[in-house]
Amino acid sequence: MNSQHEFVLRTVEERDIRFIRLWFTDILGALKSVVMSPSELESAFEEGVGFDGSSVEGFSRISEADTIAMPDPSTFQIMPFDKEEPELLSARMFCDITQPDGQPSLVDPRHILRRQVTEAANEGFTCKASPEIEFYLLEDARDINKLVATDNGGYFDQATHDNAPSFRRRSMYALESMGIATEFSHHETSPGQQEIDLRHADVLSMADHIMTFRYLIKEVASQQGVHATFMPKPFEDRSGSGMHTHLSLFEGDSNAFHDPDDEISLSSTGRQFIAGILEHAVEMTAITNQWTNSYKRLMFGSEAPGSVTWGISNRSALVRVPTYRLSKEMSRRVEIRSLDSAMNPYLGYAVLLAAGLRGIREGYELGDPAEDDVHQLTRRERRAMGYKDLPSSLDQALREFERSEFMAEVLGEHVFEYFLRSKWDEWHEYQQQITAFELRNNLNF
Repeated sequence: MNSQHEFVLRTVEERDIRFIRLWFTDILGALKSVVMSPSELESAFEEGVGFDGSSVEGFSRISEADTIAMPDPSTFQIMPFDKEEPELLSARMFCDITQPDGQPSLVDPRHILRRQVTEAANEGFTCKASPEIEFYLLEDARDINKLVATDNGGYFDQATHDNAPSFRRRSMYALESMGIATEFSHHETSPGQQEIDLRHADVLSMADHIMTFRYLIKEVASQQGVHATFMPKPFEDRSGSGMHTHLSLFEGDSNAFHDPDDEISLSSTGRQFIAGILEHAVEMTAITNQWTNSYKRLMFGSEAPGSVTWGISNRSALVRVPTYRLSKEMSRRVEIRSLDSAMNPYLGYAVLLAAGLRGIREGYELGDPAEDDVHQLTRRERRAMGYKDLPSSLDQALREFERSEFMAEVLGEHVFEYFLRSKWDEWHEYQQQITAFELRNNLNF
C-alpha cells in the first residue's frame, strides 16, 4: 500500500464517498465501467477486480476469460454530478488490465500507449499532448433521419438566446472539477458545433482526460435536455468534427522541438518527428480514423486533410507547425489535423508517438512544406508535387493497415488481428446497405 493508495482510502472515508467507478476501454475505445462499494477498495488495490474478459470486445477468448482490473490511484477523482445528492456521491479511477499472473494484458489500450510512453522515456523524452475537441449538440437524436442542431451559430459566434454558452460553461466547470485543465471553448463553424480545448498534459493522462471528456460532455448535454455526439460527420452539408492534437517532446524541462536558431524555431528532432508521422500516416489512418463515417469527414469535411503533407501555419496540411510565439520555447509543437473526435485516444496516440519516435530514431528527412491550399489542388497536381493521398474509405485504410508490419508491432498481434476482423465486418455491413441515394437514382431503371 503506497501513499497514493492511502490518499484515496482516506479521501473516500473523509468525503463519505458511497460508490467507486472503475473505468477502462475496449479496443475500439468504448468506455467500460464497474461500480463497487468503498469497503472493497483496499482489496481492489491489492488484488484487483476480476471480470470476464471474453465479454469485452476483443479482450480474450473464452478459455482465457479471467481478467483483472487494477485501479490506478493517480487517476482518482470525485464525480461532479453527485454533489447535490451526497448519499449518491461517487468517484472514478481508470484501471490497468492485467492477466491473473499479474502481467499486463497485451490487449489493454491503456497499456499499448504506456509501452510507447516507456519507449519515449528510454530515449529521454516525455510526450505532451493538447487536443482541440469538436462535437455537435443536437436537439434530439431519437429520430436519426431528422437531426436538428441546437443553434444556428457560426465560428466564434457569441450566442445569447440558446443553450450553447451555458452548456460550454457547465462543461468546463465539470472538467476542471475533475482535474482536467481547459484552455478555450467556442462555437465552431457549423450550427450546433462546439469546441473545447484541453491544456497540455502527458500523453497517457491526456488519453484518460479525453475518455472523461466524452463522458462529461454527454452528461452535461443530457442534463440540459440535448444530445452530444462525437460522430466524425453527422451532417452531409456541414463540417466534420475533428480532434486536432498538438504534440511536443520534452527532455526534462526543455522542449526538444524548439531551436531558437531555426527560421520557425523547429529543431531537427521536431522535423524528424514530423517526418515519421508523414511516412507512416497512410498505414495508421485506420486507427486514427476508425469508422466508415470518418472518411466522410476526411474527404468532404471543412479543413480536414486529405493528403500527407506538412505546412507552416497551413491549415490544409495534415501536420501543421503553428507560428504563434516563435521565441517561446514551451510553445513549440506540431499539430496533427487528421484525427477525428471518435478515435480511441489510447491507440491513436500510441501509433502517432511510435511513428514520430521512429522518425527520430532512424533520422527521417523532412521534405519541403506545402505552401498551397492543398484542398484546392487536383489529384493530378497533388501527385505531381509528390503528395500521397490519405485513404478515402475505411476499405482503403484497412488494406494499408493490413500490410503494415509496423502497426502490428506497435499494437501487438492480438489487437492488430482483432481490429482488422472487427473493422472488415463493419465495412462489409456498410457495403450491404441499399441507400436512399441508390434508390433515388436507380429504382426506375
